[in-house]
Parts: sequence; C-alpha cells; structure tokens
Amino acid sequence: MTGRIAILTQGDCRMSDQTMAAGFAAAFLDYAVAEGVPRDSLLAASRLTEDDLADQDTRIPVASYRTLIAAGIEATGDTSLLLRHVLETRLEMMSIVGQIVHASTSFPHSLDQLNRYARLMADVPIPGGRDRFELVRDADAVWLVDHRPCDGSWMATEASFARFISEFRRSAPEHPFERALEVTYAPPPHANRYPELFRVPVTFRAARNALRINPVWLDEAFDGGKHYVFGIFTRHADALLDELATHDTVRSAVETRMLADLHEGTLSMDRIARDLGMSRQTLYRRLKDEGVTFAQVHDDLRRRMAMDYLSAGKVSVGETAYLLGFSEASAFVRAFRRWTGASPTAWRGD
Repeated sequence: MTGRIAILTQGDCRMSDQTMAAGFAAAFLDYAVAEGVPRDSLLAASRLTEDDLADQDTRIPVASYRTLIAAGIEATGDTSLLLRHVLETRLEMMSIVGQIVHASTSFPHSLDQLNRYARLMADVPIPGGRDRFELVRDADAVWLVDHRPCDGSWMATEASFARFISEFRRSAPEHPFERALEVTYAPPPHANRYPELFRVPVTFRAARNALRINPVWLDEAFDGGKHYVFGIFTRHADALLDELATHDTVRSAVETRMLADLHEGTLSMDRIARDLGMSRQTLYRRLKDEGVTFAQVHDDLRRRMAMDYLSAGKVSVGETAYLLGFSEASAFVRAFRRWTGASPTAWRGD
C-alpha cells in the first residue's frame, strides 16, 4: 500500500472487526470503474472479491471499504471521488435502509428509521449510546447534527451529509433541503469544489458536524409514504438486525462503546454498563462468562488500535499515545513493549 493510501485510510479510532453492508462498496467500485480505474486493481487493493460484493446485505470489513476508497482516489488523483459518488447515486440501490427511508411518511419519520437501522449500513460507535443523527433547533434555524465522534477527517462526514442532500435533490428539487454546513475538519484538498457540490456556505473547523436544513421538511409529507411496502421493508431489516445480533458478544458491545472515548484513558465501567442497559455487576458477570475482564478488554483494544495507528504511518508515537488515552508517551512505550516485546519505533521499522 502506498503512503498516500495509508494516509487516506487513517481515520478515527476504529476496530479491525467493524463491518458494513457490501452494497456501499459495490456501488463505489462501479463508480470508480466508470471513472477509468481498473476493476481488478481496486479489488486487489481492498482484498475484496466479486463474491463478497454480490449481495448488498453481506457484511464486509469497514477497513476494506476505506482501502477501496483510498485506492480509487489514488488512481484518479481526485480526493472528491467519494463525495461525487455519493451525490450521484441512490441509497435505495445500496441498502434496504434506503428503501425504508423512501417509504417513510416524512423526514422526521425517515430520520427515526435511519437511526434505528443505521447498523445495517455500517458499524459506527456513537458516544453514550445515543442516536447518530439528531434534529436541533437554534432560534429560527433547524440543524441536522451528526454525533459521529469528531476525528479531524473529512471523508465519512462529508459523505454522510452529501447523502441527505443528494436524496432530496432528486426527490424534491422544488424545496432545497440544505441551507448551510458546519464541519469540524479543516478544508480538504478539494475544498474549492464545495461551492459546486454542496452549494451552501461551509464553515470549517466548527465545534460540531451539522447541516442546516430547510424547516419546511419538518412538516412536509413524503409522497412516497406507503404503509404496506414500509412494513415489508422494515420486516426484512428487522430480520437482518436480528441476524447481526446473533453474532454479537458482550465484549464487542463494550469495545464499541469504548472506542468513542478511548482517548480519555480511564474508562468508567459503570457508565459503559449503563449505556448497555445493564448493571455493573451484570456486565462483570457476562464478561467473565466470555473469559475476559473489563480491564483486559480495554488493554487489548488499546493494543490493536496502537498497531492500526502505527502501521498506517501517519500518526506519531506521541499522537498515538494521546489517542489511546495514555497520560505520557513513556507510559505508552512501556505498554507497547509489554504487548509486542519491542518499542513502537522499532516495531514500525523507523
């Protein structure tokens, strides 16, 4: 993997076993191929196969999707590739969630469904166990806030807001959905294309990721709201959620909650237990049944994340220590030696 791809795939705290729906990767693959990128090279870079992408509901590693995007950007030299793809494609062609959204009765109703079935699209840890998207009123303005943890990267955030915009541009161009955009990241390499693509004022390095929307959509009914097909789609989506749940463990649920706050260092077992809807004693017992303790899960997650960060080559040893919640770089170095038998710099080959 080239250095540029390593940089592009570096994101926020993530786990190697986070998964997502294959439909998104399949759609991006087709788009990049249409832009002139050889299909075989993209598949090889992402380590995905045609069989992996044959069914849109099949789960693939989030890391593979990130690498697929990075390979497409590397080949085209266009960092706006994902953004353009999202603005030019339909969610219902990639996920059952898109079908549910289009069969909803209103935007608030569709947002409820999006939050309910978000995991069918991708595993995204949200602090405190709250919904990813929230409507917030600020005086006369209405904002759609994305609670995905801020990590300084632009790809996932701009794509999530572009998805909302693209769906409304196609379905209801008479009532423009977007009014303004606030993002926590710095201007990306393709920021000069934002006026053309987003068509609204954008504030970079803001305190939150939020899209100001046209308030008419709080009360406007969707023409496509159909109770019968909505029921069909949600029954299918519920079955998919149940299937995912059968593969869940308490440990994986704890790790998902830990990820968003890993940089804090000391994590509260009481708070995580509360987020998971159980007592501290119940969480302790259920982790014990799986052969681990809370401290062991935390330590092992730090170990895996350290290797993720350092292997990507973008984050320094000191920055990695901060991201993993170590008060000092020296404490991180000692922990890394305990995990691997080598210092972080020696392990990375510096």
